[in-house]
Amino acid sequence: MTDDQAARTAPVYTGPRWFFPSALIHELDPDAGRSGRRPRRTARDWAVDFSCFLLAALIGLVGADALQNSDLPRALSIADQVLGALSCAAVWLRRRWPFGLAAAMVPVSFVSETSGGVAVIALFTLAVHRPFRYVAWVACSQLVLVPLYFWWRPDPDLPYAAVVVLFVVLTVAVVGWGMFVRSKRQLMLSLRDRARRAETEARLRAEQAQRLAREAIAREMHDVLAHRLTLLSVHAGALEFRPGAPPDETARAAGVIRESAHEALQDLREIIGVLRAGDSEDAGRPQPTLAALDTLVAESRRAGMKVTLEQRITDAASVPASVGRTAYRIAQESLTNARKHAPGAEVTVSVTGGPGEDLTVTVHNPAPEGEVPPVPGAGQGLIGLTERATLTGGSLAHGPTPDGGFAVRARLPWR
Repeated sequence: MTDDQAARTAPVYTGPRWFFPSALIHELDPDAGRSGRRPRRTARDWAVDFSCFLLAALIGLVGADALQNSDLPRALSIADQVLGALSCAAVWLRRRWPFGLAAAMVPVSFVSETSGGVAVIALFTLAVHRPFRYVAWVACSQLVLVPLYFWWRPDPDLPYAAVVVLFVVLTVAVVGWGMFVRSKRQLMLSLRDRARRAETEARLRAEQAQRLAREAIAREMHDVLAHRLTLLSVHAGALEFRPGAPPDETARAAGVIRESAHEALQDLREIIGVLRAGDSEDAGRPQPTLAALDTLVAESRRAGMKVTLEQRITDAASVPASVGRTAYRIAQESLTNARKHAPGAEVTVSVTGGPGEDLTVTVHNPAPEGEVPPVPGAGQGLIGLTERATLTGGSLAHGPTPDGGFAVRARLPWR
């Protein structure tokens, strides 16, 4: 999933917008950043900006009153007050250009006493809206100029050292307050990002669970129906190409076709019922286990296959259900493949093992006699068997043998 897609899934702020800063709402809204528009001031922004303007104007008036009682020439006093008025008007630009305003107020506040309040407000705004490296440059510049300013314009009521310490503490407090506000906003944004990641991960987990469920369903349907439908195909083909077969042989083939069709229909109904009801894998008819291997081999023999079953199992009753079911599916799919790709060849099914020794399933068939026509298929049977064996903690290997045949060997844990 791309960042763009993840952003579209981010939680959008839907609370009372007038109560929060526009910059924060702009960050919480995933569509606002893509629109390219500046965030519009909320009612809270207007109230805060107007309060800052009044505070800057009040401090400017106090500074102008102090200028009237100083020995500063009248022209410089008027210039100081003009700069203070322009600085108060610039307070309304502090959200758009926080760094530019704060940097500009460093030299302006050095030469204009009535601009001191605007400099403090601009420094606070910079600490709220920009990273610390920008704040550090501006704050350090102001701290360097504080001793020079009071050496140039000494305060008539306070000692030089006291007023310098007072303004240094004030600058540090303003920066700390602004950084605290910024950290709270960053915390809200981090919670938003965490919620977005949690939603994305939950959706990915749900999609993965759905995909795994679909794969399990497809694997089960393949394992269950492929065997039945192969029997149908073999006997239907025999009836088609041997119309003059003896009546008893025709009846036997028709019986196998009817029984296989009935079993396939029952298996299909069971799987669909599990999908509809959401029941577990053990719902409906009992799932085949290792004990059903004799029935599977008998079924294949009735279909005309030559199958030899060798079972050397210690305490077969204690085989875990999942291991027995996996062994049955491996034998079933292997017999189906042998019937399709090596018709007429004798197939040997060997099952050995015991508790603590693992269960080994081997299915081998020699090379078929004559040329075998290509059989259509999805080619997913052996892949599904390998996955089944892996899910139970075992392994499966398959491939051609030196005699030209084919073998499937699986090792399943039995503990």
